[in-house]
Amino acid sequence: MPSSCLSSPYRLPKAGLLTQARARLHAGGVIAYSTESCFGLGCLPTDVRAIRRVLAIKARPNHKGLIVIAADVAQIRHLVQPLSAAQWAELATYWPGPYTFLLPASRKVAPALRGRHDKIAVRITAHGEAAALCRAVGSALVSTSANRAGQRALKTARACRMAFGSAVLTLPGRIGKRRKPSTIIDFTSGRVLR
Repeated sequence: MPSSCLSSPYRLPKAGLLTQARARLHAGGVIAYSTESCFGLGCLPTDVRAIRRVLAIKARPNHKGLIVIAADVAQIRHLVQPLSAAQWAELATYWPGPYTFLLPASRKVAPALRGRHDKIAVRITAHGEAAALCRAVGSALVSTSANRAGQRALKTARACRMAFGSAVLTLPGRIGKRRKPSTIIDFTSGRVLR
């Protein structure tokens, strides 16, 4: 069932660490942060060099594309082609929630972000900490599981620090209670891909 409630309670990292995260992101860096089911690796979705860094850290094939999460629709509108009011209203029945939709990508979206596809995977997150982070940063964030390709997703900040060291700024936080990653749905066809 679609869910409209944010997980709670949540808290942002201390102001100094949040300032550091903002600076790291705007300088093309990568952060690790808590999401619904695991820690995620993220960067700004408009920074092609940072997206390539995420792919390199994960050893993820470039053709697969990455998910983008946001606190609200305003943070993703520029990434997708225009949708009708009815289409946005339909998406609103699923968001915020654990549903990632493939939507037609704007021409501004870099191939590094969408992979070999002409669509982009986006989600309005129901994880309180991740949503608050997007608000604090003032941007949607790339969100891919914090792990090397083919390995298990990391569930704690400590595990992320051990795995990635100084290549990634790891923020403290608690993951949500979901055991599985978000459901991925092609919005045009309605096909469930994951």
